[in-house]
Amino acid sequence: MAAPSWIELFLGPLERVGIEYMVTGSVAATAYGEPRMTLDVDLVVALDQASAPGFLAAFAESEFYRPPLEVVRVELAREARGHFSLIHRASGMKADVYIASNDALHRWGLAHRRRLRLGSQDVWLAPPEYVIVRKLEFWREGGSDKHLRDVRAMLASGTTLDRELLAREVDHRSLREAWARVADAS
Repeated sequence: MAAPSWIELFLGPLERVGIEYMVTGSVAATAYGEPRMTLDVDLVVALDQASAPGFLAAFAESEFYRPPLEVVRVELAREARGHFSLIHRASGMKADVYIASNDALHRWGLAHRRRLRLGSQDVWLAPPEYVIVRKLEFWREGGSDKHLRDVRAMLASGTTLDRELLAREVDHRSLREAWARVADAS
């Protein structure tokens, strides 16, 4: 029997219980750009206090490390950057889960997500503009060039982008230095 994919492990339960999500991070960057190795999947979820117990119940504690409900509730209450991880015990595959509630860009991304085929299944992907902005922010915060490489690959792929939206977000989020590094190398 083949090992389950991260799509089956993490997205299947979300779809079954009706939790709105989008795949972002390196998985989305790969879908819009060029492949690279990644060890986890990043998800943005529309989660609130009322839906948190159902979310956790979708990931059986016998199969997944998942934080206790109290921890999820603390993350939900954060003004910004609420997140936690899920880990599939048998495979070690991990999903980093980011909560959309108080983040305008997360909410915009969910409203504009795209249903695309990855492998043999359709999944909800963050829009490419969202992925680019977040990758530029992550570069600014940590300095890892992998984020800039991902953005360059996305720009070179010919993916249709809302350039006006990107320009506004780059200005609004003070990302001009990161954007210049990408533009200069493209």
